[in-house]
Amino acid sequence: MNWDDVRIFLAVARAGQILGAARRLGLNHATVSRRIAALERALSARLFHRLTTGSELTPAGERLLLVAERMEADMISARAAIAGEGEAVSGTVRIGAPDGFGTVFLAPRLGRLVERHPGLAIQLVPVPRSFSLSRREADIAITVDRPTEGRLVAGKLVDYTLGLYASRAYARAHGLPEDAQALARHRLVGYVPDLVISPTLDYATEISESWDAAFAVSSAMGQVEAVRAGAGIGILHTFIARAHEDLVPVPFARPIRRSYWLVYHESMRPTRRIQAVAAFIGEIVEAERALFV
Repeated sequence: MNWDDVRIFLAVARAGQILGAARRLGLNHATVSRRIAALERALSARLFHRLTTGSELTPAGERLLLVAERMEADMISARAAIAGEGEAVSGTVRIGAPDGFGTVFLAPRLGRLVERHPGLAIQLVPVPRSFSLSRREADIAITVDRPTEGRLVAGKLVDYTLGLYASRAYARAHGLPEDAQALARHRLVGYVPDLVISPTLDYATEISESWDAAFAVSSAMGQVEAVRAGAGIGILHTFIARAHEDLVPVPFARPIRRSYWLVYHESMRPTRRIQAVAAFIGEIVEAERALFV
């Protein structure tokens, strides 16, 4: 098989459409279509179902995807070996992270990484509800679950806690509940249950079985700002809430414990820029581990 055709196949499989793949590759839409058609003829197999919404892999396409990803991993390994350790770290790395960890912890610190490696470009993006490292929607992901499927490399970064908080102004006006039953007499700020990116983050029942938020916000930072504004009592990341003097913990609630994991696709293991970014994230988390406990 021609590697260039396989590379184009991978781009279409990951983008889910020929037009999107053409944009990523910097090629003409017709060129991509022609190369896919040539690959299908060479293999005597149809690789994609052409739909009005895009291109969906056929069973033959799914089998080729596994082979193509192994070929890609071998190409990456070969380039990394030829480049040698003396070459500067360069290129673009996209990091997908939950908005609390990404915005509050990573964003203020990633500038140090770019100073260390001037040839490196970093993209920090929020982790959406549906997320695929194999489709290269990100090079590195920070997740709240250890992945159990796919050819992924995963390592635990740190455990963190969440707690129940109110603004000082809200506490003065309404008092603080003494137990879970008393929460029913208070306004609650929470998340939108059907938009949480993982069942791990559907944690409100660990505070109260009858948790019923009057105000739901689909981002961690939105919940923080709503609670700070006095909209009600909410479950917030401890490492974020501690930074705001206008927030007070609700004493009866025990901390909710969760973990952050750093994950990347196995095919990217030999890539120096991926290893440099992963090592830096691990380094800054370790240096400030006390923030999260």
